[in-house]
Amino acid sequence: MGRQADANAVVPLPVRDGVAPSYLWLDDKPLDGALAFLTYHFADVGEAVWRDRMARGEVVDGSGAVLGPDSVLRRGMRIWYYRELDAETPIPFEEEILFRDDHLLVVDKPHFLPMTPGGRFLHETLLVRLKSKTGLAQLTPIHRLDRETAGVVMFSHQEATRGAYQSLFQKRSVHKVYEALAAPLPELTFPLVHRSRMVEGNPFFRMQEVDGEPNSESVIDVIGAQGDAMLYRLQPHTGRKHQLRVHMAALGAPIINDAFYPEALPCKGDDFANPLKLLARSIGFDDPLSGQARRFESRRTL
Repeated sequence: MGRQADANAVVPLPVRDGVAPSYLWLDDKPLDGALAFLTYHFADVGEAVWRDRMARGEVVDGSGAVLGPDSVLRRGMRIWYYRELDAETPIPFEEEILFRDDHLLVVDKPHFLPMTPGGRFLHETLLVRLKSKTGLAQLTPIHRLDRETAGVVMFSHQEATRGAYQSLFQKRSVHKVYEALAAPLPELTFPLVHRSRMVEGNPFFRMQEVDGEPNSESVIDVIGAQGDAMLYRLQPHTGRKHQLRVHMAALGAPIINDAFYPEALPCKGDDFANPLKLLARSIGFDDPLSGQARRFESRRTL
């Protein structure tokens, strides 16, 4: 399948409406002609769609030469094109830019908005929205939040300094604080540290805890009661997929409206009525360029 170009790649097509072009690497002997090849590999797209894209000059090779239906392909070349969706459900929540300088863009992400294009999401993703609004073609997320999670997330838009900020996360030099609403746990004493070994679960999109040496750690504390629920402060010391959601479920208090844990619930499609009650409240670190202490906080509430 096609892959979207990363921010560092030299590509023959420009960013269009915030969408970077995708490419297909020909590592097998291609079928005769570009149209036959693309129709074979993307059967769900259809021949008429590819003909239209070619007529618009939006299917090119690595040098930017426009490919037509009968263009000869060869092993080792890349075909560049724009990914398009016939219909995409609008996500009725807006992101907010909290900070921007010559290197970073810090954003307050709403619930339900995916970070990057994939599956049935393209324009309705945080990355594409931000590229379209800011014109920052080199914008790249330094870390990620689940689609279901709201809150503070950081992007780099300067290739030369991106590695310095990425290394903060690799070295665990970033202080991340989350908040979550879940059932009270009166039998436990807070704050507490929850450690476990997390591995991919079944179905594939879930994680699970298993016996073995811990590879995940979270500090969990109580902020106070909020109605019948309790507001918790969560501080992940590691960054496993769904870590906080798994840890809260393991303690017996799954985060309110969690459709994955403790059990995977039927997909609700585009139902926006019940967001996951998990918020990336703040992120703090010492800036690797200036040495300045930085802290960014979400303006959202649960």
